[in-house]
Amino acid sequence: MKFSVSRALISVYDKTGLLDLAKFLISKEVEIVSSGGTAKYLEEHGIKVIKVESLTSFPEILDGRVKTLNPKIHGAILAKRDNKEHLETLNKFEIKPIDLVIVNLYPFEKEQTLENIDIGGPCLIRSAAKNYESVAILVSPNQYKDFIENFKNNELNLENLKLYAKEAFKRTFNYDKEIYKYFNNENEPENQSINLNKFQDLRYGENPHQKAILYKRDSQDCPEILKSIQQFSGKELSYNNWLDIDSAWSLISEFEAEIPACVIIKHNIPCGVALGETIEQAYSYALDCDPLSAFGGIVAFNNIIDKNTAKKLKETFLEVIIATDFEVEALDILKEKKNLRLIKMDLMPQNLSFWQFKSILGEGLLCQSFNSQLLNHDDLKVISEIQPDKEDWLSLLFAFKIVKHVKSNAIVIVNGNRTVGICGGQTSRIDAVKIALEKASDLTNGAVLASDAFFPFGDSVELCAQHKIKAIIQPGGSVRDQESIDMANKYKIAMVFTKIRHFKH
Repeated sequence: MKFSVSRALISVYDKTGLLDLAKFLISKEVEIVSSGGTAKYLEEHGIKVIKVESLTSFPEILDGRVKTLNPKIHGAILAKRDNKEHLETLNKFEIKPIDLVIVNLYPFEKEQTLENIDIGGPCLIRSAAKNYESVAILVSPNQYKDFIENFKNNELNLENLKLYAKEAFKRTFNYDKEIYKYFNNENEPENQSINLNKFQDLRYGENPHQKAILYKRDSQDCPEILKSIQQFSGKELSYNNWLDIDSAWSLISEFEAEIPACVIIKHNIPCGVALGETIEQAYSYALDCDPLSAFGGIVAFNNIIDKNTAKKLKETFLEVIIATDFEVEALDILKEKKNLRLIKMDLMPQNLSFWQFKSILGEGLLCQSFNSQLLNHDDLKVISEIQPDKEDWLSLLFAFKIVKHVKSNAIVIVNGNRTVGICGGQTSRIDAVKIALEKASDLTNGAVLASDAFFPFGDSVELCAQHKIKAIIQPGGSVRDQESIDMANKYKIAMVFTKIRHFKH
């Protein structure tokens, strides 16, 4: 069945692009039905309209709350054009079909008041979308250009009409969700509603045979970091790339931009983190921590990448480089590696508060608040006889920021302002300590160590003593804390309890 438009109903709050669309319809001899402010606006600009009340023989009432809720309007929209009885009913009640509905809604999302809850608009949208085989529905000014082109090219086919209907139901779904949230308490996970918008198709999932898509949560409590992303070059991002980007950027955002910092991530785990007087120095220090693991990794900076740093970065095979920005010369240098992905992003704000989700067993969805917990210096307690000196404190706090982002069981060894040994994801804490110390090699003398959870036994502390670790920072809270404290005192190691655990599974 060929689709044609002879009558359109227009009722919009956002009048962006409306005049151009209305003039186009008039040029195609389409009658325009309208009401309220929309009718007045069109008439003021010389567009001839048929008032809704002239069709319904009933005026607007209740301060405009009731305008289009009438059988002569919804009958004109809902009648199926291939149904003989429907058409006979229209003829009986002298109702002319409406072939195009253009509606956008009161901005409830921006100003959440009862008066901004649109009633007639969603009804019109749903009626038109339900009857999409006979009626075109436009719910956003962003659709006007596409509609006009399809109209001009005789391409208002069933496929296009179905796409318009899909967007219409998406709009009413999101609108009703916001109203539901207004009446409900969304601060608890049992009341969460999740709306996902496709952000990007991904090359593949964790493995090439798995499909993958990145969705963006439509939620006011989430930081809009994805909006800030610009990719300057390189291949499309994969599922694994995004996991690493998330890990790298969450960690690098822990450090203020005033102090240049660098994070290197491999397989979702930090393998080098450092501060420096310049970002070039920070990168060199971070790379020195574990250059073998850094091969094929992701590097993140909390500053602008300059030319000298770009030259240094180019020497190693890397998958992704992320920064707050790039100097033009730095971009030119790095773009010579065609597959290297270069990404600009805004740093994540501190003290974020939003819910994280993870699917389990197909139908399950685990939910937890984001780990934005910062160290409270009042909670820090030196429980050893030896006190950390000023430099020790700086290194301890630096190390504990990092261990928060390492898979449990997690151990981070820091010498000065750079990591020298990192180990995560071990099933035994003593094994994690051994591996981290082994990675640190001869740089453990005078270094400090951070643990994401308490040391349940003194063996880890004794091992630290053998490698001349100077200070340890850990949550504390084990029933056997005294064993670790005694061992620290025995070997004159400073030990600090934080009262904060940072498991990351």
